[in-house]
Amino acid sequence: MTRVLYIGGSGVISSACVRASLERGHEVTVLNRGRTGERPLPDGVEQLTADAGSPASLADALGSREFDAVAQFVAFNPEHVQRDIDFFAGRTGQYVFVSSASAYQTPPSRLPVTESTPLRNPHWRYSRDKIAGEDALVAAYRGTGFPMTIVRPSHTYDHTLLPTIGGWTDVARMRAGKPVVVHGDGTSLWTLTHNSDFAVGFTGLLGNPLAIGEAFTITSDHAPTWNQIYEWLADAAGTTADIVHVTSDRIASALPDLGPGLLGDKAHSMVFDTSKLRALVPEFGTTVPYWQGAREQIAWFDAHPDKQVTDAALDDTFDRLVAEAPSNHPSAAH
Repeated sequence: MTRVLYIGGSGVISSACVRASLERGHEVTVLNRGRTGERPLPDGVEQLTADAGSPASLADALGSREFDAVAQFVAFNPEHVQRDIDFFAGRTGQYVFVSSASAYQTPPSRLPVTESTPLRNPHWRYSRDKIAGEDALVAAYRGTGFPMTIVRPSHTYDHTLLPTIGGWTDVARMRAGKPVVVHGDGTSLWTLTHNSDFAVGFTGLLGNPLAIGEAFTITSDHAPTWNQIYEWLADAAGTTADIVHVTSDRIASALPDLGPGLLGDKAHSMVFDTSKLRALVPEFGTTVPYWQGAREQIAWFDAHPDKQVTDAALDDTFDRLVAEAPSNHPSAAH
């Protein structure tokens, strides 16, 4: 039996992986701060409460325990990764770092993106910190044989995480008959991965000796346009999408908090080759396309009215961007 420690375990991606690990017969321990929110841990999971960023807190929670695999979902900078390297050296047969596909060259010089695509993102600090974390792991593997594996998810979602810029605000606008703002001309391709599909690929790598020292992209092969994403979401919500195209730069200027993630990720077509993963995990594949995922999401939000939260300031900004757009709403380049 593979003994797996999940650091995190209650997020969009990690919660699905915990469930998939149990289904594979893994012995699963989850370490987090004890706040599970929308995704309670399933029966059969051992839960430990600790601050994952503190070696002292880890030591108090774990003592001298060892694991076949440690899955790290909540390290977002190289300092945290280095602390993990120091703490888990000699205590795990595999350390899996959840990086990000946004670490790949942005915009990519060619598609599809593969694991050999260079890592460079000048737009988004989050991505650069993930790259630096990967660099620390590569150095540890080369220097001491630290048994690391790197995985790079792209946009992974569940029933709670809407993919559009405005989230539920966009759905509320569509249901109210108001236009929604879509970046660029809406034809760039965006890979969306359901968390249950991601979990199959991720858990298939745990305890696999061929994954040591390697990096893997874990994404679906489903890459609709942004126009399609909004249209499928509108259809699931029982309405239609009146799309107004606005340049990514203009949106980033009006919404500076969203700008880095837009310019550093969503504004560019991102299509991935996952043949490296599928060679090791042949059961991995895309089983939930977004037109199904959208229906799952809308059904969940409609069943939970308290989660239908709109952002008044964001709504006002969308109104302003729509008003500033040419009256015939021509498509705009990035």
